[in-house]
Amino acid sequence: MTKIGIMSFAHMHAHSYAACLNAMPGVELAAIWDDDVRRGKKMARAFETSFVKDLEAFLDTEMEGVIVTAENVKHRVLVESAADAGLWILCEKPLAPTVEDAAAMVTTCKKAGIGLGTAFPCRYARPLMAVKEMLDSGAYGEVYAVSCTNHGQSPGGWFADEALSGGGATMDHTVHVADLLRWMLGKEFTRVYCELGNQLHKDTLETDDLGSMHLEMEGGVQVSHIASWSRPKSFYTWGDVTMEFICEGGVINTDAFNQKLTVFDDKAMRVSWAPWGDNPDLGLVQDFVSAVRDKREPAVTGVDGLRATEVTVAAYDAYKERKAVKI
Repeated sequence: MTKIGIMSFAHMHAHSYAACLNAMPGVELAAIWDDDVRRGKKMARAFETSFVKDLEAFLDTEMEGVIVTAENVKHRVLVESAADAGLWILCEKPLAPTVEDAAAMVTTCKKAGIGLGTAFPCRYARPLMAVKEMLDSGAYGEVYAVSCTNHGQSPGGWFADEALSGGGATMDHTVHVADLLRWMLGKEFTRVYCELGNQLHKDTLETDDLGSMHLEMEGGVQVSHIASWSRPKSFYTWGDVTMEFICEGGVINTDAFNQKLTVFDDKAMRVSWAPWGDNPDLGLVQDFVSAVRDKREPAVTGVDGLRATEVTVAAYDAYKERKAVKI
């Protein structure tokens, strides 16, 4: 039995990861720790496991790995504590809101001989996996440019508190696309220009809810990306990840979450989407559990998280300096 703990339910993805752990044979959700005791106890009841209030006692619990889903600024201290306890770690994205913290986390885990993974489940979305296979085949030739979006609903709460999140929609929704492009193209980002705005939630948010970026990758690949919290509360789902690749041999369009049915419910008098595709979160968690068992690095590494953080931080720097910034 592989035993995994969860550190904090501050991030909503923790619910999905906990459900994935409970659904996997030979895996046990060993315990939950949360600095919000009421929330931690509630989640322990919901997922039929124990809540451990004391962090040291939690880290001494019989388990081999942990998933960190706390507020962004708390990632470093929790990851370093878990590494000191000899536990394998999967950390929610962004790995950290600063390059310094992300780099320190990677260094700490490397010195401790601990596997550190970053939670980028989009790599396990079937449509995106298919696009990578198409690009890897060489049939489309050189990639010249990519146009991307990562829109979502406004999560509110600590996500919109820069002291806890490090930024707004640009912090929340740039790292996914940055990681996907590094993974798909095998290239690093070299430059970014960014415009930020609070266009939709001026009365309720102080952080940016929109980021428009122009980026460049090795080899001169041009990338446009819009990150936003622009979806209304009544939207079918939380948001999207779309990508259009302009290639030497053609154009590839993909929508990461387009494996769905549109459901018209006359009883509820509403329209909704019912996903029918694979669960990307499950793919992510399965790889992490496999990494724990085999004592290897997770497929999406801490370094991957660091590189995505570098891109995101550079975007904020570019906005502040009003010019393109080298990465």
